[in-house]
Amino acid sequence: MLKLDILALAAHPDDVELSCAGTLVKAVRDGKKAGIVDFTKGELGTRGTPELRMKEAAASAEILGLSARENLGFRDGFFVNDEAHQLEVVKMIRKYRPDIVLANAIDDRHPDHGKASQLSRQACFLAGLVNVKTTLDGVEQEPWRPRAVYYYIQSIPHEPDFIVDVTATWETRMKSIFAFKSQFHDPNSGEPETYISSPQFMKMVESRGIHYGHEIGVTYGEGFTVDRKIGINTVFDLI
Repeated sequence: MLKLDILALAAHPDDVELSCAGTLVKAVRDGKKAGIVDFTKGELGTRGTPELRMKEAAASAEILGLSARENLGFRDGFFVNDEAHQLEVVKMIRKYRPDIVLANAIDDRHPDHGKASQLSRQACFLAGLVNVKTTLDGVEQEPWRPRAVYYYIQSIPHEPDFIVDVTATWETRMKSIFAFKSQFHDPNSGEPETYISSPQFMKMVESRGIHYGHEIGVTYGEGFTVDRKIGINTVFDLI
């Protein structure tokens, strides 16, 4: 059974790449096992197709060095935070037993992001309850609760509770973003321009990384928020 050290949950393929891929790559380079579970195939997207998005997600997973990537096939735009969806996410948490979960922004421009955030948070709690029963491939799963859930920052610029130095992994992060060729700026594309396909959007991504990096005295950073206090062993755990 594959156990992950860190698992990123995402409403759409490319949510992780745009927000916290540098953090995942850093974990992988430190010898950790990382994975992504996407909730939808992004089928409501203006550009590309669900089939193409799946190929792009697989290409990105290779770039990031992931140990696993799955897609739950929830309905883009219409999935809800209810028991049925929670149990599907619980199955993934119990399957991969991550110590840390990274989840969508608590509040964001796209309504799916906030929904996915709450869905992830509740599933992480439910996954640890003995009396929440799930089976996978005909086998009853054991309870598992991640040690921590952190929320990556997306379009709305929330004030981060902590920032990860991703200077050394920024180039790989950007390669993973551009694995989704159908979604981002391409002057030769004949498809309609969208919020994320404009050149200005990619400038925002770059400037966000620079801004968060500047706040901690490095070149690039990725910010996260929390909904509970973070504990440390000693003050030497902080930089």
